[in-house]
Amino acid sequence: MQLSHTNVRPLRLAVLAAGTLASAATASPRVLDITVTSEAGQKLASVPTVEFRPGSAAGVSIAIDPADVQQTIDGIGSSFTESSAFVLAHLEPERRREVMQRIFGVEGANFTLTRTHIGSCDFSVEGRYAYQDSPDATFTIAPDRAGFNPATYPGIKDETYDLLPMIQEAIEIKRAQGDEPPRLIASAWTAPPWMKDTGEWFTPGSPANNWQGTGGSLLPEHEQTYAGYLVEYLDAYNREGVEFWGITPVNEPHGNSGSWESMHFTAESQNQFIKEHMGPALKGGGHGDVNVLIYDQNRPDMQTWADAIFGDPDTAPFVYGMAIHWYGHTEDVFAGEIQAVRERYPQFPIIHTEGCIDNLGTEAPPTGIADRDGWQETDWFNNDAFWWNRNATDWGYTAEWAGGGANHPMYVPVHRYARNIIGSIDAGVTGWIDWNVVLDAQGGPNHVGNFCGAPIMIDTDSGFVYETPIFHVLAQFSRTIRPGDRALGVTTNRAVLDADALHACATLNADGIVAIQVLNTTKQPIDYTLELQDHTASVTIPANAVQTVRVQMEK
Repeated sequence: MQLSHTNVRPLRLAVLAAGTLASAATASPRVLDITVTSEAGQKLASVPTVEFRPGSAAGVSIAIDPADVQQTIDGIGSSFTESSAFVLAHLEPERRREVMQRIFGVEGANFTLTRTHIGSCDFSVEGRYAYQDSPDATFTIAPDRAGFNPATYPGIKDETYDLLPMIQEAIEIKRAQGDEPPRLIASAWTAPPWMKDTGEWFTPGSPANNWQGTGGSLLPEHEQTYAGYLVEYLDAYNREGVEFWGITPVNEPHGNSGSWESMHFTAESQNQFIKEHMGPALKGGGHGDVNVLIYDQNRPDMQTWADAIFGDPDTAPFVYGMAIHWYGHTEDVFAGEIQAVRERYPQFPIIHTEGCIDNLGTEAPPTGIADRDGWQETDWFNNDAFWWNRNATDWGYTAEWAGGGANHPMYVPVHRYARNIIGSIDAGVTGWIDWNVVLDAQGGPNHVGNFCGAPIMIDTDSGFVYETPIFHVLAQFSRTIRPGDRALGVTTNRAVLDADALHACATLNADGIVAIQVLNTTKQPIDYTLELQDHTASVTIPANAVQTVRVQMEK
């Protein structure tokens, strides 16, 4: 028997809202709707509902406890990058607006939590740019609104469109429908090179020892300079009507082996930087309400960074929570790591700030690991079957030092997303952000060839817009997991099923609606019993599918 009891987190709250829990205590649940996205071709499809009857579950079941109220949700969403803006600039403005409506509009994914890069990153068109090129230069965010010259980039339809206009367009869409702007987190991949000990954007290793490359570190005399640089960035964007919800000191402080823009911190040096420079600079610069998220890298090292920074009473007042990525393993959510940090530091939220189908286009070796499910690595564009089957490899697939195929086996892209989001929420994560929301058909542009998948991929030659299954899954989660919702305790009994066959999480909103997210990773439908407040319903989730069941708790 596989029994997953995911309501063991520490934050058991006696009260969510008096009316909601009082109602739940005497509730007779009613299914409002069921939505399915599946390999069979369903895309956010409404399917017939089911009825609850008094009783308790047995066998394969998902039990929801509305009284076991956990963390508050910060949102679900994706990211703005220069590469995304570049691809969208290849569409006529009207068509581009339609795509942006699909991403941020109430009839689309309606994303609420987003991220962008401060200065250049790997998903910049040419890379290697900052907002202050030398100590004596004037600070300017002009690179983010410069646009793209059609003479240099044939096919550009709107030469004024760029990263800043893309963010502003999303804000405009949200406000036009009466919503708050998307919560936006900023992360720098590096400080300008003149602030670092290497004087370089990044320093690759040789082909034989690429792991010896580096991103360099801040010079001690420029720690305060860099803190001021971040404040100037926030000021400049504020003047353009863009308010930031959060910020991290740097993206991926462990570095990336010098493969693209990066800058190193240790847990101890980042703690000192926040305590002595960044925290006071934000507060003194009028940005004390911008939420500082520490770390911003892979999950296995969460506890080390939490102890160093959350555990310092002089730093903690400047910090909101922790940012994490998923690249440490293609399947493991590291629920134990998340839960350990939540137990030790329950006042600090944890947000997943980056995940994507990386290494796109790199062929896996033909031997050594089980074969793919029949598709080639290059078949991802306008081919839903690629995303629903075990075809993808990530950066660590052939890296023995990272565990190779043991930690980074081939995987099903949709499963990786749905499993990670569901498992992260069950473990205590408050928000989940995808990486580039839009890329071209190759998975770029990327100035160092680090091509990746995206929810929406566009053929910049023809203008064909492909909404991948990842987009529909993210949209399904985003529409039904909203800021302010509360995660609930869930017990999944898989009985005779495989341990990875069925995954579920649940959230409760202020109107007493419970949204249950379910993933079936198998090639067969699964019948399960859904249990809520001494009532059960018989539900079938189709083969290879993501299902959302929304239930109204009523007296």
